Amino acid sequence: MVELVHVPLPGRAYEVRIGAGLLDVAGEAILPILRRPKVFIVSDAHVAGLHLPALLNGLETAGITAVCLDMPQGEATKSWAHLQQVVEWLLSEKTERGDVVIAFGGGVIGDLVGFAAAIMRRGVRFVQIPTSLLAQVDSSVGGKTGINSPQGKNLIGAFHQPSLVLADTAVLGSLTARDFLAGYGEVVKYGLLGDAGFFEWLEDHGSALAAGDMAARIEAVKRSVQMKADIVLRDEKEHGDRALLNLGHTFGHALEAATGYSDRLLHGEGVAIGCALAFELSARLGHCSQEAPSRVRADRKSTRLNSSH
Repeated sequence: MVELVHVPLPGRAYEVRIGAGLLDVAGEAILPILRRPKVFIVSDAHVAGLHLPALLNGLETAGITAVCLDMPQGEATKSWAHLQQVVEWLLSEKTERGDVVIAFGGGVIGDLVGFAAAIMRRGVRFVQIPTSLLAQVDSSVGGKTGINSPQGKNLIGAFHQPSLVLADTAVLGSLTARDFLAGYGEVVKYGLLGDAGFFEWLEDHGSALAAGDMAARIEAVKRSVQMKADIVLRDEKEHGDRALLNLGHTFGHALEAATGYSDRLLHGEGVAIGCALAFELSARLGHCSQEAPSRVRADRKSTRLNSSH
Protein backbone atom coordinates (compact mmCIF):
# COMPACT_ATOMS: atom_id res chain seq x y z
CA MET A 1 0.00 0.00 0.00
CA VAL A 2 1.35 3.39 -1.05
CA GLU A 3 -0.23 6.58 0.22
CA LEU A 4 0.16 9.87 -1.66
CA VAL A 5 0.18 13.42 -0.36
CA HIS A 6 0.18 16.12 -3.03
CA VAL A 7 1.90 19.44 -2.33
CA PRO A 8 0.39 21.69 -5.03
CA LEU A 9 2.66 24.73 -4.80
CA PRO A 10 2.21 26.83 -7.97
CA GLY A 11 4.91 25.90 -10.47
CA ARG A 12 6.67 23.63 -7.94
CA ALA A 13 4.11 20.95 -7.14
CA TYR A 14 5.37 17.57 -6.00
CA GLU A 15 4.23 14.30 -4.49
CA VAL A 16 5.13 12.66 -1.22
CA ARG A 17 4.87 8.88 -1.58
CA ILE A 18 4.57 6.90 1.64
CA GLY A 19 4.77 3.14 2.00
CA ALA A 20 6.92 0.08 2.57
CA GLY A 21 9.34 -1.02 -0.15
CA LEU A 22 9.67 2.27 -2.03
CA LEU A 23 13.45 1.88 -2.34
CA ASP A 24 12.84 -1.15 -4.56
CA VAL A 25 10.82 0.93 -7.04
CA ALA A 26 12.67 4.24 -6.62
CA GLY A 27 13.84 4.23 -10.23
CA GLU A 28 10.30 3.86 -11.51
CA ALA A 29 9.24 6.87 -9.42
CA ILE A 30 12.24 9.06 -10.29
CA LEU A 31 12.68 8.26 -13.99
CA PRO A 32 9.81 10.52 -15.19
CA ILE A 33 11.50 13.64 -13.77
CA LEU A 34 14.98 12.91 -15.18
CA ARG A 35 16.42 14.53 -18.30
CA ARG A 36 19.13 11.88 -18.47
CA PRO A 37 19.24 8.50 -16.71
CA LYS A 38 21.77 9.45 -14.06
CA VAL A 39 21.45 10.69 -10.49
CA PHE A 40 23.80 12.03 -7.82
CA ILE A 41 23.26 10.55 -4.35
CA VAL A 42 24.50 12.08 -1.11
CA SER A 43 24.01 9.95 2.00
CA ASP A 44 25.63 9.42 5.35
CA ALA A 45 27.93 6.49 5.95
CA HIS A 46 25.54 4.72 8.34
CA VAL A 47 22.50 4.91 6.06
CA ALA A 48 24.58 4.01 3.01
CA GLY A 49 25.86 0.90 4.74
CA LEU A 50 22.34 -0.24 5.56
CA HIS A 51 20.22 0.81 2.58
CA LEU A 52 22.28 2.09 -0.37
CA PRO A 53 22.41 -1.32 -2.14
CA ALA A 54 18.60 -1.49 -2.17
CA LEU A 55 18.33 2.04 -3.57
CA LEU A 56 20.96 1.40 -6.24
CA ASN A 57 19.16 -1.79 -7.25
CA GLY A 58 15.85 0.08 -7.46
CA LEU A 59 17.45 2.70 -9.70
CA GLU A 60 19.29 0.17 -11.86
CA THR A 61 16.04 -1.70 -12.52
CA ALA A 62 14.78 1.44 -14.25
CA GLY A 63 18.03 1.92 -16.18
CA ILE A 64 19.34 4.75 -13.98
CA THR A 65 23.02 4.97 -13.08
CA ALA A 66 24.20 6.70 -9.92
CA VAL A 67 27.30 8.16 -8.31
CA CYS A 68 27.41 8.44 -4.53
CA LEU A 69 29.02 10.52 -1.82
CA ASP A 70 28.99 9.46 1.84
CA MET A 71 29.05 12.05 4.62
CA PRO A 72 29.68 11.65 8.35
CA GLN A 73 26.66 10.92 10.51
CA GLY A 74 25.44 13.52 13.01
CA GLU A 75 24.29 17.12 13.44
CA ALA A 76 27.87 18.44 13.10
CA THR A 77 27.68 17.58 9.38
CA LYS A 78 25.37 20.58 8.86
CA SER A 79 28.36 22.91 8.52
CA TRP A 80 30.10 25.19 6.02
CA ALA A 81 32.89 22.66 5.53
CA HIS A 82 30.56 19.82 4.64
CA LEU A 83 28.39 22.06 2.48
CA GLN A 84 31.48 22.99 0.49
CA GLN A 85 32.42 19.33 0.20
CA VAL A 86 29.01 18.43 -1.26
CA VAL A 87 28.96 21.35 -3.71
CA GLU A 88 32.52 20.73 -4.90
CA TRP A 89 31.75 17.03 -5.37
CA LEU A 90 28.66 17.82 -7.43
CA LEU A 91 30.67 20.22 -9.58
CA SER A 92 33.44 17.66 -10.03
CA GLU A 93 30.84 15.13 -11.16
CA LYS A 94 29.63 17.68 -13.75
CA THR A 95 26.15 17.95 -12.32
CA GLU A 96 24.00 20.16 -14.56
CA ARG A 97 21.03 22.35 -13.70
CA GLY A 98 18.66 19.85 -15.29
CA ASP A 99 19.98 16.93 -13.23
CA VAL A 100 18.57 15.49 -10.01
CA VAL A 101 20.43 15.17 -6.72
CA ILE A 102 19.13 12.67 -4.17
CA ALA A 103 19.29 13.36 -0.43
CA PHE A 104 19.33 9.89 1.10
CA GLY A 105 19.30 9.93 4.88
CA GLY A 106 17.81 11.66 7.87
CA GLY A 107 17.10 15.31 8.50
CA VAL A 108 20.76 16.33 8.59
CA ILE A 109 21.41 14.98 5.09
CA GLY A 110 18.13 16.35 3.76
CA ASP A 111 18.86 19.86 5.06
CA LEU A 112 22.48 19.84 3.91
CA VAL A 113 21.89 18.38 0.45
CA GLY A 114 18.80 20.48 -0.14
CA PHE A 115 20.82 23.63 0.59
CA ALA A 116 23.63 22.45 -1.68
CA ALA A 117 21.08 21.87 -4.45
CA ALA A 118 19.61 25.33 -3.86
CA ILE A 119 22.93 27.13 -4.40
CA MET A 120 24.57 24.77 -6.88
CA ARG A 121 24.37 26.42 -10.34
CA ARG A 122 21.74 28.74 -8.81
CA GLY A 123 19.46 25.81 -8.19
CA VAL A 124 19.29 22.18 -9.26
CA ARG A 125 16.45 19.79 -8.61
CA PHE A 126 16.61 17.31 -5.78
CA VAL A 127 14.67 14.33 -4.44
CA GLN A 128 14.25 13.59 -0.76
CA ILE A 129 14.46 9.94 0.30
CA PRO A 130 14.21 10.30 4.09
CA THR A 131 15.29 7.34 6.21
CA SER A 132 14.41 8.50 9.72
CA LEU A 133 10.93 9.00 11.16
CA LEU A 134 11.72 12.64 11.90
CA ALA A 135 12.73 13.30 8.31
CA GLN A 136 9.76 11.40 6.88
CA VAL A 137 7.15 13.31 8.86
CA ASP A 138 8.76 16.74 8.92
CA SER A 139 12.07 17.90 7.47
CA SER A 140 11.80 16.27 4.02
CA VAL A 141 8.61 18.22 3.21
CA GLY A 142 8.25 21.97 2.81
CA GLY A 143 11.54 23.08 1.29
CA LYS A 144 13.41 24.34 4.35
CA THR A 145 17.10 23.62 3.81
CA GLY A 146 20.21 24.82 5.58
CA ILE A 147 23.15 24.39 7.90
CA ASN A 148 23.99 25.44 11.44
CA SER A 149 26.15 28.31 12.63
CA PRO A 150 28.05 28.81 15.90
CA GLN A 151 25.44 31.54 16.43
CA GLY A 152 22.55 29.07 16.29
CA LYS A 153 20.77 26.24 14.54
CA ASN A 154 19.55 26.51 10.92
CA LEU A 155 20.54 30.17 10.61
CA ILE A 156 22.03 29.70 7.12
CA GLY A 157 19.85 28.28 4.38
CA ALA A 158 17.26 28.70 1.67
CA PHE A 159 13.76 27.64 0.74
CA HIS A 160 14.15 25.05 -2.02
CA GLN A 161 11.33 22.59 -2.65
CA PRO A 162 12.09 18.98 -3.60
CA SER A 163 10.78 17.53 -6.85
CA LEU A 164 9.66 14.31 -5.14
CA VAL A 165 9.71 12.72 -1.69
CA LEU A 166 9.87 8.95 -1.23
CA ALA A 167 9.20 7.93 2.38
CA ASP A 168 9.90 4.19 2.60
CA THR A 169 8.44 3.19 5.94
CA ALA A 170 10.18 -0.20 5.80
CA VAL A 171 13.55 1.44 6.53
CA LEU A 172 12.20 2.67 9.87
CA GLY A 173 12.70 -0.88 11.11
CA SER A 174 16.47 -0.31 11.09
CA LEU A 175 16.25 2.64 13.50
CA THR A 176 17.28 2.28 17.11
CA ALA A 177 14.54 2.74 19.68
CA ARG A 178 16.09 6.08 20.59
CA ASP A 179 16.11 7.36 17.00
CA PHE A 180 12.52 6.23 16.41
CA LEU A 181 11.30 7.97 19.56
CA ALA A 182 13.17 11.13 18.58
CA GLY A 183 11.11 11.17 15.38
CA TYR A 184 7.95 10.41 17.32
CA GLY A 185 8.42 13.74 19.07
CA GLU A 186 7.74 15.46 15.73
CA VAL A 187 4.72 13.22 15.06
CA VAL A 188 3.14 14.20 18.37
CA LYS A 189 3.80 17.84 17.53
CA TYR A 190 1.26 17.62 14.70
CA GLY A 191 -1.37 16.29 17.08
CA LEU A 192 -0.62 19.18 19.42
CA LEU A 193 -0.97 21.81 16.68
CA GLY A 194 -4.75 21.64 16.78
CA ASP A 195 -5.64 18.19 15.47
CA ALA A 196 -7.09 16.74 18.67
CA GLY A 197 -8.35 13.72 16.76
CA PHE A 198 -4.83 12.85 15.62
CA PHE A 199 -3.44 13.26 19.14
CA GLU A 200 -6.14 10.93 20.46
CA TRP A 201 -5.28 8.47 17.67
CA LEU A 202 -1.64 8.60 18.78
CA GLU A 203 -2.65 7.97 22.38
CA ASP A 204 -4.37 4.79 21.16
CA HIS A 205 -1.80 3.71 18.54
CA GLY A 206 1.53 5.11 19.75
CA SER A 207 2.54 1.80 21.29
CA ALA A 208 1.75 -0.05 18.04
CA LEU A 209 3.84 2.50 16.14
CA ALA A 210 6.80 1.92 18.41
CA ALA A 211 6.35 -1.85 18.22
CA GLY A 212 6.58 -1.81 14.40
CA ASP A 213 2.96 -1.91 13.18
CA MET A 214 3.44 -0.97 9.51
CA ALA A 215 -0.12 0.18 8.84
CA ALA A 216 0.05 2.45 11.89
CA ARG A 217 3.42 3.84 10.80
CA ILE A 218 2.15 4.62 7.31
CA GLU A 219 -0.94 6.31 8.74
CA ALA A 220 1.11 8.41 11.17
CA VAL A 221 3.52 9.55 8.45
CA LYS A 222 0.68 10.35 6.06
CA ARG A 223 -1.31 12.40 8.56
CA SER A 224 1.78 14.30 9.69
CA VAL A 225 2.87 15.05 6.12
CA GLN A 226 -0.65 16.12 5.10
CA MET A 227 -0.84 18.57 7.99
CA LYS A 228 2.57 20.01 7.18
CA ALA A 229 1.73 20.27 3.48
CA ASP A 230 -1.48 22.16 4.28
CA ILE A 231 0.42 24.64 6.44
CA VAL A 232 3.19 25.09 3.85
CA LEU A 233 0.59 25.83 1.18
CA ARG A 234 -0.82 28.63 3.32
CA ASP A 235 2.57 30.05 4.24
CA GLU A 236 5.54 28.65 2.32
CA LYS A 237 8.20 31.01 3.69
CA GLU A 238 7.12 31.34 7.31
CA HIS A 239 5.54 34.75 7.34
CA GLY A 240 2.63 33.55 9.47
CA ASP A 241 1.02 30.14 9.96
CA ARG A 242 4.18 28.16 9.23
CA ALA A 243 5.62 29.37 12.51
CA LEU A 244 3.19 26.90 14.13
CA LEU A 245 5.53 24.13 12.97
CA ASN A 246 8.12 25.48 15.41
CA LEU A 247 6.09 24.28 18.39
CA GLY A 248 8.60 23.00 20.94
CA HIS A 249 11.56 24.25 18.92
CA THR A 250 12.31 27.38 20.95
CA PHE A 251 13.03 25.34 24.06
CA GLY A 252 14.42 22.49 21.95
CA HIS A 253 16.97 24.59 20.06
CA ALA A 254 18.18 26.13 23.32
CA LEU A 255 18.75 22.65 24.74
CA GLU A 256 20.54 21.54 21.56
CA ALA A 257 22.81 24.57 21.73
CA ALA A 258 23.55 23.85 25.40
CA THR A 259 24.60 20.31 24.47
CA GLY A 260 26.76 21.50 21.59
CA TYR A 261 24.55 19.97 18.85
CA SER A 262 25.96 16.61 19.90
CA ASP A 263 24.46 13.14 20.26
CA ARG A 264 23.81 13.94 23.91
CA LEU A 265 20.47 15.30 22.70
CA LEU A 266 18.92 14.42 19.34
CA HIS A 267 16.83 17.06 17.57
CA GLY A 268 13.60 15.12 18.01
CA GLU A 269 14.33 14.65 21.70
CA GLY A 270 14.79 18.39 22.02
CA VAL A 271 11.46 18.99 20.28
CA ALA A 272 9.68 16.47 22.51
CA ILE A 273 11.06 18.08 25.66
CA GLY A 274 10.32 21.50 24.17
CA CYS A 275 6.67 20.58 23.53
CA ALA A 276 6.27 19.43 27.13
CA LEU A 277 7.85 22.65 28.40
CA ALA A 278 5.71 24.75 26.04
CA PHE A 279 2.53 23.16 27.40
CA GLU A 280 3.73 23.62 30.98
CA LEU A 281 4.28 27.30 30.27
CA SER A 282 0.92 27.62 28.50
CA ALA A 283 -0.87 26.02 31.45
CA ARG A 284 0.82 28.41 33.87
CA LEU A 285 -0.23 31.35 31.68
CA GLY A 286 -3.79 30.06 31.48
CA HIS A 287 -3.74 29.32 27.74
CA CYS A 288 -4.52 25.60 28.07
CA SER A 289 -6.02 23.28 30.66
CA GLN A 290 -3.99 22.20 33.67
CA GLU A 291 -4.40 18.58 32.51
CA ALA A 292 -2.88 19.13 29.03
CA PRO A 293 0.82 18.99 30.04
CA SER A 294 0.35 15.66 31.82
CA ARG A 295 -1.32 14.15 28.71
CA VAL A 296 1.65 15.24 26.60
CA ARG A 297 4.09 13.62 29.02
CA ALA A 298 1.98 10.47 29.43
CA ASP A 299 1.80 9.78 25.69
CA ARG A 300 5.55 10.05 25.35
CA LYS A 301 6.14 7.83 28.39
CA SER A 302 3.83 5.01 27.25
CA THR A 303 5.40 4.93 23.79
CA ARG A 304 8.92 4.94 25.23
CA LEU A 305 8.14 1.99 27.50
CA ASN A 306 6.70 -0.04 24.62
CA SER A 307 9.65 0.67 22.33
CA SER A 308 12.09 -0.70 24.89
CA HIS A 309 10.77 -4.26 24.51
